[in-house]
Amino acid sequence: MNKYVAVDLGAESGRVIVGNLQEIDIVHRFPNKPIRIGDSIFWNILGIFGEIKKGLKNAFEKYPKQIRSIGIDTWGVDFGLLDSEGVLIGNPYHYRDRRTDGMMDRVFSEVSRDKVYRETGVQFMQINTLYQLFSFARNKPGLFKAAKHFLTIPDLLNYWLTGIMKNEYSIATTTQLYNPSKRAWSENIIEELNLKREIFNEIVMPGTEIGKLLPHITEETGAGPDVAVIAPGCHDTACAVASVPSTGQSEYAYLSSGTWSLLGIESPRPVISGKSLEYNFTNEGAADGGIRVLKNIMGLWILQECRRFWTEQGKEYSYARLADMAEAAGTVDFRIDPDDPRFLKPGLIDNSMADRIREYCRETEQKPPESDAGIVRGILESLADKYAVTIHELEEISGRSIEKLYIIGGGSRNSLLCRLTADASGITVYAGPVEATALGNIMIQALSAAEIGSISQGRGIIRENFGVKKYLPETG
Repeated sequence: MNKYVAVDLGAESGRVIVGNLQEIDIVHRFPNKPIRIGDSIFWNILGIFGEIKKGLKNAFEKYPKQIRSIGIDTWGVDFGLLDSEGVLIGNPYHYRDRRTDGMMDRVFSEVSRDKVYRETGVQFMQINTLYQLFSFARNKPGLFKAAKHFLTIPDLLNYWLTGIMKNEYSIATTTQLYNPSKRAWSENIIEELNLKREIFNEIVMPGTEIGKLLPHITEETGAGPDVAVIAPGCHDTACAVASVPSTGQSEYAYLSSGTWSLLGIESPRPVISGKSLEYNFTNEGAADGGIRVLKNIMGLWILQECRRFWTEQGKEYSYARLADMAEAAGTVDFRIDPDDPRFLKPGLIDNSMADRIREYCRETEQKPPESDAGIVRGILESLADKYAVTIHELEEISGRSIEKLYIIGGGSRNSLLCRLTADASGITVYAGPVEATALGNIMIQALSAAEIGSISQGRGIIRENFGVKKYLPETG
């Protein structure tokens, strides 16, 4: 088998991984920490690109003449704007930046909420590209006037590697500026909000070759001249869902569990209805060109922020230790809504995530947790309950009966969360693979190279080579 490089960038860390559908090797790992300047939060995009090049150099040194292509996947919604010479206009903002506060209402004063949903089918979240770009256009008109190109984060990194600007399908669908029914940028939304249609590039499908590496990149990394950059499904969730080790039946849902929890089903066409609007479901592009009907749930971000605060207080908890603490704590008598807006932003010293959880409990007339272990247990139980409700909503909007849930990604290692989810939802949970995103990325590259014939075949290979654990719901 050929080897492929998956560059997998998450909100906490990035990895450069070499492998195929039988084995993978993480050749470089680096933290991905946002930079706060004044009241704003940015991604250190130049630092990220430098780390990617370090990882590629490691890859080509360790596997000379074995690597066929490179694929990059990242989180959604964030972007860079470039001028007429292809130069980046400022650092890309972080989606948790406060510049989108109040922007949803301002957009809806110009285009109705119903129309935005009918056009895009995307879940309403203030972090969406639509509200970020609207804020930029209104608050920085001079810079926006200079913008000639819009590139999401993976599109931008692909451009820096190849010199070619394209917008990839799965990441474009996260923007709330794409019409999944027309399979094109939403001309209506873009024009009504004066967001400059000309800055949006051609959309290419997963598996498309973007181009060969630029000469200076091959020189820096030691790559061969024929190594290509492939768009694997540049949204990390599209890659993760591609690797779901299902056996082909349609009665399953998936949960990509990490900083965010993305729970949904695969569909050949978007589900856009009054009920999907009421339940706030989104329609995002899948690696096979279809649709992922899903809901974004706040996810393990809440736990990550608690852990970060505790570390600053001198309490060094590993994730394994936190899981053991929650196990020992036993069930707790409070629940939070993970999607309450107070949990969106990073915690502060005087307003930590743990403090916000206690504040939520007081406001909802629940007894606030007293111990760190109780907080962790409450987060996990609240997530499991949220997943159960979301599964029932999925059944209602899709007309499907969901009998299985595949949990993939880092959260699949948390056996307590998997058990709690099985019990809360009353359905069987299959956990794994942990490296779902990287495997999906590699799979689409292998499909592009005609090494495998279908995503179904790739899933079968993953199922055979990477462990999947089964959790049955307990009753009574």
